[in-house]
Amino acid sequence: MGINSEIIHGHDLLAVERFKDATHHMIIFDILSRNTPYGEKGQRMRLFLTEYEYSQAQTAHKQREIKILRHASIIEGHIVPDKKHKRRNARK
Repeated sequence: MGINSEIIHGHDLLAVERFKDATHHMIIFDILSRNTPYGEKGQRMRLFLTEYEYSQAQTAHKQREIKILRHASIIEGHIVPDKKHKRRNARK
């Protein structure tokens, strides 16, 4: 089963988890392993996470169980996407 980028499982954009005081992160990721508590291999997920849950997700990413595609900070329920790093243009 391949990764289906059109369907995102997990938390909806207006999920109650987004507005909890302890929530500080949102990630969108693909599940790469069958041995993960996040869902089934091949699914794309969105989750709103606490600091502890985010550190667990980072560990799963390092162990190649999931691949984190996007991260955003959550500040008082607002989604603040990470800033993209601009590449320096070699030609001027």
